[in-house]
Amino acid sequence: MVIYLDNNATTKVDDKVLEAMLPYLKEEYANPSSMYGFSINSANAITDARVKMKEFLGANSEKEIIFTSCGSESANTAIKGALSYNKGKHIITTKVEHPCVLNTYKSLEKQGYKVDYIGVNANGELDLEELKEKITDDTALVSVMWANNETGVIFPVKKIGEIIKSKNSHTLYFVDAVQAAGKIDMDVKSSNIDMLGVSGHKFHAPKGIGALYVKSSVMLPPLINGGHQERGHRAGTENVPYIVGMGLAAQIAKENLNYELKEVKRLRDKLETGILKNVFNARLNSSISNRVPNTTNIGFEYIEGELILLHLSDLGICASSGSACTSGSLEPSHVLRAMGTPFTSLHGSIRFSLSRFTTDDEIDYVLKHIKNVIEEITAISPYQDELEHLRKSRI
Repeated sequence: MVIYLDNNATTKVDDKVLEAMLPYLKEEYANPSSMYGFSINSANAITDARVKMKEFLGANSEKEIIFTSCGSESANTAIKGALSYNKGKHIITTKVEHPCVLNTYKSLEKQGYKVDYIGVNANGELDLEELKEKITDDTALVSVMWANNETGVIFPVKKIGEIIKSKNSHTLYFVDAVQAAGKIDMDVKSSNIDMLGVSGHKFHAPKGIGALYVKSSVMLPPLINGGHQERGHRAGTENVPYIVGMGLAAQIAKENLNYELKEVKRLRDKLETGILKNVFNARLNSSISNRVPNTTNIGFEYIEGELILLHLSDLGICASSGSACTSGSLEPSHVLRAMGTPFTSLHGSIRFSLSRFTTDDEIDYVLKHIKNVIEEITAISPYQDELEHLRKSRI
């Protein structure tokens, strides 16, 4: 038995998506760039998927959609391309971005770029005044995530876009929407967004396919040079079955958005409330309601997160201590550190992330077992005096 509550790391491929992909792995295997009739179905399938992605993201035209291999490639293409297009040497981002963005900026700092990292408050909300103050005539790019992968906190991307363009109309605006895609409604054309990246495996498409929205007015050079594919924006033979899968997954996600916003949120809240009610040393790391509906991040004070995850795994429960891209690191979450999360729960914080395939029975199973798991680990904690004080304070 597997109770999968790590959907911010990856999601299961929807059966309908897999079914739609299979013909392009078997019968319709032609290269879509070829000139003979056999390739037409593959070429048309890519066009259809591009239209689906346009509608999913709220773009003006399917020509603004570039297919990539993943969210990391989308981010690197946007960021590095923007800086070759806009000659300023100043970049603004946040302290809580995904590693694929933060590590790109660390690399660019070594190349002479000045990067300002905007802070967040205890709930993970961005300091918009600090952001506004940092924008100068030399600011080439502002880069923020739409939803945080660890806490689920949603940034006000439309408001941020207004701030950017009012301060410097030439500054480009990139949004990492990997964790927002399929969970909240997105409309790039009304948000002053110049570029936006998503990854298919976060909304029930397979791993290995992503997309990058580029506003038609932005001249973005390719990160990967070669052939003419993707209208010269991204060389390499198109991954037709995965593109088809991502397009259908986007369509299904859009159709199920109300379910995500209501039913998945209900299950998330049921899990969150149950843990906070029954586990005395549990605290919510972000208490604001402005989160994606599937994510909660709970700190268990004075115990280690890795030990919690091992015990949960023995019960068939899959969760995470943070970003999948930093799994295995003994360093506490950079997101929680930026939020000023108390050291008492910093190492004991667990992210639970649901999907539309999560059931009431699965949440009941977790709630049935997690109290005992935490009590077993708490009993061997070296911080017994502190735990007893905490227990008394919360009775």
